[in-house]
Amino acid sequence: MPLLFQYLRGGERRRMTAGSIRTLLNRALQNIGLTRADGTALTCTPHDFLRMFVTDAVSNGLPPHIAQIICGHKSISTTMTYKATYPTEAIEAHRAFIARRRSLRPSEEYRTPTSAEWDEFLGHFEKRKLSIGTCGRAFGTPCIHEHACVRCSLLRPDPAQCHHLEDIRENLIARIAEAEREGWLGEVEGLRVSLAGAEEKLAQLGRHIANRDVVDLGIPTIATANHGTLEDRQRS
Repeated sequence: MPLLFQYLRGGERRRMTAGSIRTLLNRALQNIGLTRADGTALTCTPHDFLRMFVTDAVSNGLPPHIAQIICGHKSISTTMTYKATYPTEAIEAHRAFIARRRSLRPSEEYRTPTSAEWDEFLGHFEKRKLSIGTCGRAFGTPCIHEHACVRCSLLRPDPAQCHHLEDIRENLIARIAEAEREGWLGEVEGLRVSLAGAEEKLAQLGRHIANRDVVDLGIPTIATANHGTLEDRQRS
C-alpha cells in the first residue's frame, strides 16, 4: 500500500487514521514535556507538518508554484499562507530558482536576438488579431485547427463581434440542414463540430458579459465655495 503511515494488525497492513496519528503525536508531546508560552500542554495535528514542509522547502529555494503542485492547492495564494513569508522573499526564492535553471541550460539559449528574430516575434502579435477575436496561440507554434478559429479553445472572442458569431452560427445551421437534405453526410460531422465551437464561444461571451459589474457613478458635480460679493470681500 502506498501509504506513509501504516500499522500491522493480524498479518495485514492497514492505514492509520488521522485521529490515530493526532493521538500519537500529542502523546509524544506530553512525554517530552513541551508546553506553550502560557504553560499549557503543546498539541500538534498532522496538518501542521504540511506548514513545516512548505516553510522549509520555500525557504531553501523550492519555487512556490512547485510547492503548490505538491500540496495540491488550486491557488498559489493558499500555498503561501502556509508559510510566514513576505512577498519579496517569495520573489527572491523564485529568482534564485530561475538563476539555477539558467546556469544548467546552454548559454546560446539566452543570447540577444537578431533584428530579424525580433521583428518576427513582434509580427506574431500583430497576426493574432482575427475577425472574431484574438488568437492565443504561442509564438512559433502552428495552428492545429487549420485556421478554423471557431473550433479552437485558444480563440478569445471579442464582445463587439458577438453579432458576427451569431451570423456564423446561423450559417452553420443552414449548411447542416442543406448537407442532410442533399445527403452530404461527409460534411455533416465537421459542420456540427464547428457549430458546437460557435455555440461555446457565444456562451463564453455571455458569461463574460454577465460577470461584468456595472456601477452607476452618477453625474459629477463641481463644488463651489461662496466667497460673497466684491463689496463684502473689500469690507473684510
